[in-house]
Amino acid sequence: MAQMQMGAEGLRSLPALLQRNAAQYANAPAYREKEFGIWQCWTWAEAAKEIEALALGLLNLGVNEGDFVAIIGRNRPYLYWSMVAAQAVGAVPVPLYQDAVAEEMAYVLGHCGARFVIVGDQEQADKVIEIQDQLHQFEHMIYLDPRGMRKYDHTRLHQFSHVQDQGRAARDELIGELTARQAKLDYDSTCVMLYTSGTTGKPKGVVLSNRNVIQSAKNSAEFDNLTQAENILSYLPMAWVGDFIFSIGQAYWCGFCVNCPESADTMMTDLREIGPTYFFAPPRVFEGQLTNVMIRMEDASALKRKMFHYFLAHAKKVGGDILDGRSVGLLDRAKYALGNLLVYGPLKDTLGYGRIRVGYTAGEAIGPEIFDFYRSLGINLKQLYGQTEATVFITVQPDGEVRADTVGVPAPEVEIKIGDNGEIYYRSPGTFVEYYNNPESTASTKDAEGWVATGDAGFFEEGSGHLRIIDRAKDVGKMADGAMFAPKYVENKLKFYPDILEAVLFGNGRDRCVAFINIDLTAVGNWAERNNIAYASYQELAGHPQVLASIREHVNEVNKSVAEDPMLSGCQVHRFVVLHKELDADDGEMTRTRKVRRRIVEEKFADIINALYDGSEKVSTVTEVTYEDGRKGSIRATLTIVDAEVQPVAAQKVAAE
Repeated sequence: MAQMQMGAEGLRSLPALLQRNAAQYANAPAYREKEFGIWQCWTWAEAAKEIEALALGLLNLGVNEGDFVAIIGRNRPYLYWSMVAAQAVGAVPVPLYQDAVAEEMAYVLGHCGARFVIVGDQEQADKVIEIQDQLHQFEHMIYLDPRGMRKYDHTRLHQFSHVQDQGRAARDELIGELTARQAKLDYDSTCVMLYTSGTTGKPKGVVLSNRNVIQSAKNSAEFDNLTQAENILSYLPMAWVGDFIFSIGQAYWCGFCVNCPESADTMMTDLREIGPTYFFAPPRVFEGQLTNVMIRMEDASALKRKMFHYFLAHAKKVGGDILDGRSVGLLDRAKYALGNLLVYGPLKDTLGYGRIRVGYTAGEAIGPEIFDFYRSLGINLKQLYGQTEATVFITVQPDGEVRADTVGVPAPEVEIKIGDNGEIYYRSPGTFVEYYNNPESTASTKDAEGWVATGDAGFFEEGSGHLRIIDRAKDVGKMADGAMFAPKYVENKLKFYPDILEAVLFGNGRDRCVAFINIDLTAVGNWAERNNIAYASYQELAGHPQVLASIREHVNEVNKSVAEDPMLSGCQVHRFVVLHKELDADDGEMTRTRKVRRRIVEEKFADIINALYDGSEKVSTVTEVTYEDGRKGSIRATLTIVDAEVQPVAAQKVAAE
């Protein structure tokens, strides 16, 4: 830890941190990747040589200082190296979402004017080739995986390993230039440009400096006592700020090991094999794993089910207190220890969470019951609140002060204030430099004193000083009677149920709320198989009477819970439909980080919303969809509209007051 406590003086860029790590942690593992079922490993010294060879190869190709280098593909050490190599030559790395379609990529590549693109495989190369006529500044593409690429025109195509080989061959003549460019890098140099998910319009290029990234990494690592001994699994999109700060910022500051899974399909197996000590996942990952656990328990023997639920009930009662170091009786501790031996320990090992010392979730609010489930097992899962423009960290939860209903206290060196309209503002060392080529948006988001408008509404609790998020400020509205409308509050409660994947609430300016629901095909499909219910498609299963009845029970339960909150009791769901298709990023209904684009959904399904409000019992609709190969089509459906039970309780409380 001695080296980690040193100041950031002299360590003012990623290449500088790499040089330190190659010297201090030379033989320690820096990267692992599973390929063909075998874990490959690179030490810090080996990684530094690979990155230097690539940087020299980029110089040899003609990369200039200030050029933008786009990087597209799944999480692989080579692509992480590409980001550091790009910075080493004075260029700016721009990671893109690998599941973006060609047209989405065309906007980002055109907006930043990328001269160079580094891709993972043939699929990503084909997307760039498809749109290259629209990209006036594009010159060269480097591909990592050579499979399927042999017969392509290689005039502007280069194999990753060949670029490295050419860099090594030209080392003597280029190393002086590389050293000079690295020496120019300081805290104000651009570290990376990350594009926002674009929930309300075109994505914006968020420019983050070395100061933003390194100071945020340093402060957050010290907050959670992260050391060089940590292991993380890097599987989330490289274009997302969270992955960049965990897999590059903190990894380079601390010198810990980044592990890359073989593929999305093997991620859970690879997670179990690595057993990370520091782990991050958005709520949907934790929700999905809990769903799978509950599905498996349904198929277990009666004895196992009984033991599982017995010890789980005890964990719910005392697990969180034990984790937070609070006083728990000797008998309860003994019973918890037995539960850990028989249930909690094996379950954590099965999930791959047996070694986690610090776990985080963010991006969306997580259901309190899901959050408490993992903490009751002894997993130190915490929430943070952040955004791309903050280089992730705005608030964090200190150990011993972790709660499901708040997002914690201001992160180190972060200042927060609440505006008159409830909007949250912050400023910090992580505050972004600007939106690239967008001074208007920069000025409307960040004022002259450095305060950034988050677009979220919230308040600090009296006493604890913890921040509570109500909703997106633009989504918080008023019902026709003046009651508060906060859709996320209800949607997150609905998504707690394993068979509900997504929920969208409507009601702003209306006299009552209605909802769209997406079922979770894995959970509901498993239920259908166990009950010998045949179905041919998602649409057929979503409209099954028993499925509708089950979802109605969940909605009724949520209404009871919402009714207990006097401030938000007007947000109870009066009517709902289970949609005939999953909301999909390819159809523009969600962002690549799976945030619902409310306005688009509202416009696209206006006929269904109208039917929910006009008293119809059914509605027929036609919806355009995008298939995996990019073709457009349409699906027709007749949806059943379901009435839910609404509780009058909170209204009576308010009247009494």
